[in-house]
Amino acid sequence: MLEAAANGAPDLRSFGAALGTTRSTTHRLVSSLVQARYLRQVQGGYLLGPKLIELGTIALEQMPLTAVARPHLQALAEHTHDTIHLGVRDGDDVLYIDKIPGTRGLEMRSRVGHRMPLASTGIGKALMLDLEANAWRKLLEASHRALAKMSFRPDNRPDIDTFLQRMTRYSQGGFTFDLEENEASIRCVAAPVRDASGAIVAALSVASPIPYMPHERMEELIPVVQREARAISEELGWRAPQPSRRIKR
Repeated sequence: MLEAAANGAPDLRSFGAALGTTRSTTHRLVSSLVQARYLRQVQGGYLLGPKLIELGTIALEQMPLTAVARPHLQALAEHTHDTIHLGVRDGDDVLYIDKIPGTRGLEMRSRVGHRMPLASTGIGKALMLDLEANAWRKLLEASHRALAKMSFRPDNRPDIDTFLQRMTRYSQGGFTFDLEENEASIRCVAAPVRDASGAIVAALSVASPIPYMPHERMEELIPVVQREARAISEELGWRAPQPSRRIKR
């Protein structure tokens, strides 16, 4: 009944047709749902009610991001044998909230609870994909200042024009790369995780040393990383936008 309402069933006849119920049974079910606030009656039909918003909020609270993401991170780790990260934005930084070490014999300095400037990491840049170019510029400048305070100057730090060109490509493609911008000899492929509203709430990445992460493999990993990021997003309530339908004249 609720799915029929969500799909646009406007009246009792439409509900009955969708469920295969008699008019009296349909009327009884609809009345019960209206009384319990799962549906609300409006002029011309019925819409989903406020009770569903309350339950949706509770469902999200009962669904911790790390718990939802873990099986997908493990699947990615088993598929790639590389280091897998999950991170969220905290101010101008990415905060790592989960990590599965790779099996290639090189341990990275990242750890759960570790922070790095957003614009210096692949996972951080994935968290920036929906921002405007001016925000990208400001976050890159903040990254440069933060890294200078840490006495950390990556050899591959891009200039502003190169950075903006890369971010434009990343934004259009729904992924990001780290080309040794955060840690020497380490490259990664990252993708954003979205919630039910479509907002980016986290990002995940696959990272590995250069010998295991040539540019050709990075390109091949884009759909693999995106697939797991999408799966997590869908468990958080996100749905891919449907293509608009053109009206035939």
